[in-house]
Amino acid sequence: MSYSNKPFEELDVLDNFLMNAIATDENVGEAFCKKVLSVLLQRNVGKVKVVAQYTLPAQNPRYRGIRMDVKVEEFEDGDETQLANVYDLEPHLQNDLHLPRHNRFYQAKIDSRYMKRGDDDFSGMPNLFVITILNFDPFGYDYMMYSFENRCAEVPELKYEDGLKFFYFFTNGTKGGSEPIRIMLQYLQRSTADNARDESTKELHDYVCRVKTAPEVKEDYMRFEDFIAFERADAARQAATEAVQKTTLEVTHTTKVQAILELLEDYGEVPDTLEQMLTKASPEALKTYLKLAAKADSIEAFMASIE
Repeated sequence: MSYSNKPFEELDVLDNFLMNAIATDENVGEAFCKKVLSVLLQRNVGKVKVVAQYTLPAQNPRYRGIRMDVKVEEFEDGDETQLANVYDLEPHLQNDLHLPRHNRFYQAKIDSRYMKRGDDDFSGMPNLFVITILNFDPFGYDYMMYSFENRCAEVPELKYEDGLKFFYFFTNGTKGGSEPIRIMLQYLQRSTADNARDESTKELHDYVCRVKTAPEVKEDYMRFEDFIAFERADAARQAATEAVQKTTLEVTHTTKVQAILELLEDYGEVPDTLEQMLTKASPEALKTYLKLAAKADSIEAFMASIE
């Protein structure tokens, strides 16, 4: 995912903030997600429950957690006790990730939440659909939709019923898909009245307008902008501090090497191998070598002392 610098009025559904604002709206959120999923997956999606910005913390502080943009749970025939499908719906505007492995990581974290300690019946796990919507082509074949599921390499017709599918939708793709999918993707990328060109996108545009005219949503966006600006400024400050620290360490290291060489040069020409060894030495080792160089009465004596 990525965060937009657009003015609030110019936000499109594909922008992270607006996607979440609509999905969490108590009046239109569920209908919005049902409509988007039904069009993109080309089937009717039933009763759903929506949780936006769903956080899955890491179990160990050494590992990273994840945050899904929109998590949608679909229930069996409207029965909220029978979970059938889980959808991870993510707009992605960041073209610097290895998406297949990124989504593999997310999928594993999501699945872990649907098995409790002591459960040994894996057949009850819901199906999982990881849906990524992008404004760039992730695979370079110009398809508006790429879908993946596990299959047997030796027997392609053998079904592997693990309930997992990955979908990548490219908003500017020209191949595959269908006309309703193409119109939907174009609307998600540029959410204007002119792009609402069929019944589904007109319905979506109505939801977008209702959410955008809510004063509290605009106020939330202003706070969101402040938060992102602070995060970016803090990251920039941290990067600058690390750069200064790195430069200081490099200068200190170089200074110590130069000091040792100057002490030794009083006794003759310093071998290249010794100079290379000093350059690669750790800061702790250089501290010791500097003391030894000050006490040595020849290059040979110094080399003997460090050996």
